[in-house]
Amino acid sequence: MKGDVRLTFHPADTETVLPIPLAQSSVRAGFPSPAQDYMGEEIDLNRVLVRHREATFYVRVSGDSMTDAGILDGDLAVVDKELQAQDGDFVIAFVDGEFTIKEFRMDSSGQFGWLVPWNPHYPKIRVDASNQLIIWGVVTYVIHGLRNVEH
Repeated sequence: MKGDVRLTFHPADTETVLPIPLAQSSVRAGFPSPAQDYMGEEIDLNRVLVRHREATFYVRVSGDSMTDAGILDGDLAVVDKELQAQDGDFVIAFVDGEFTIKEFRMDSSGQFGWLVPWNPHYPKIRVDASNQLIIWGVVTYVIHGLRNVEH
């Protein structure tokens, strides 16, 4: 696992309210539709992204083991520690002394599981009684920029 991913944890600040204008019309991903040139209601991303305030953290991803899942180096993952990991969830796992972000897969027998990278250059990690595994939280959203913009 060394070298594939490093995570930086940040608590979610849900006390701050920052309403952002929300266009009344959705944007089609297929064929274009006539543009709506007016804004409607406002949204607060804390209310959209954070379901369990005290159990939600942001994690900065560093590494390339999840690129085929669209989780890229520098992305910000929203992690809910209150959710129980289910088969197919993306999780923050503490395994054998290191944090990593991977897809969680259970074996059909229920006796062991896998932490699955989404990059063919990295191996699956089998987790069973011989590993020290803690599912630290379930990734609920991933935020990444489409442009490299300096703040």
